[in-house]
Amino acid sequence: MTMTRRQFLSTSLLCGTAAWLAGSTSGKLLAAGTQGKALGIQLYMVLQAYQSDPMGTLKTLKSIGYSEIEAIVTSTAPSLRDQLKEAGLACPSLHFDSLGIEPGLEAAHVLGTQYFVSSMLPAFMQKMDGKSKGEPTYSLDEAKRTAAFANQIGEKAKQAGLQYAYHNHYREFTDVGGGQTFYDVLLKETDHDLVKFELDCGWVHVGGKNPVDIFKANPGRIPLMHAKDFLPTHAANEHPGAELGRGTLDYKPILAAANQAGLKHCFVEQEGPYTRMNQLDAARVDYAYLRPLR
Repeated sequence: MTMTRRQFLSTSLLCGTAAWLAGSTSGKLLAAGTQGKALGIQLYMVLQAYQSDPMGTLKTLKSIGYSEIEAIVTSTAPSLRDQLKEAGLACPSLHFDSLGIEPGLEAAHVLGTQYFVSSMLPAFMQKMDGKSKGEPTYSLDEAKRTAAFANQIGEKAKQAGLQYAYHNHYREFTDVGGGQTFYDVLLKETDHDLVKFELDCGWVHVGGKNPVDIFKANPGRIPLMHAKDFLPTHAANEHPGAELGRGTLDYKPILAAANQAGLKHCFVEQEGPYTRMNQLDAARVDYAYLRPLR
């Protein structure tokens, strides 16, 4: 059975956290959002294929047309670095949650990344608090606490010569009162230089918001994005992934808004289950959908 992203990160967050506690327009876009930029893929999307055949998977991604990956590190950063070099793939961004902050910073330097990204910061904080079960609370107080912690990570990343970015899921768009969502509070209460954002457009849609509106309202703050889609479903708390162009989102207006807002890198990412095709075939479909939008 394929492990979900949340399950994968939940099993690895606790180990990574120990290190921290010890050390306390439209029509020409994609290829990462601006003209001339490369189109990337989040390694998690092809994790099963990668773990079975690392070099074969990376070379296949290159042959499809991808030229960047966003890293998660499941073995060692040096081995991934060497594999990427052999495959001819760049690595501008790293999700650090499965490693922890200090080991993540070290891995980012090994891989030569620019962006240091948390993929599930509220859950990461919960692990730091010693809570291994239950969902984080997406309240106003927790939004403020998360923003303060994001600023701390941003400062650490800056000192290490990196740029921190916050990646969302759908619960960040929970209403916290006063006409604000959890995500609104993050945008408002984080330092604009220390904390940037990676907008996962699929999860924005699941959360009931429009990615176009968020890009337009926040120029310069969202250098990264995930292009993701979901199948329509009426089942509560079920979000089956779809190949781009086969779900519910139209990426033409999203990419146009992202381009105007200063997007630097776009990474394809698809959630499971992969019932209609395997991960690499899905990656081909996603690339074919996005390529004409450049």
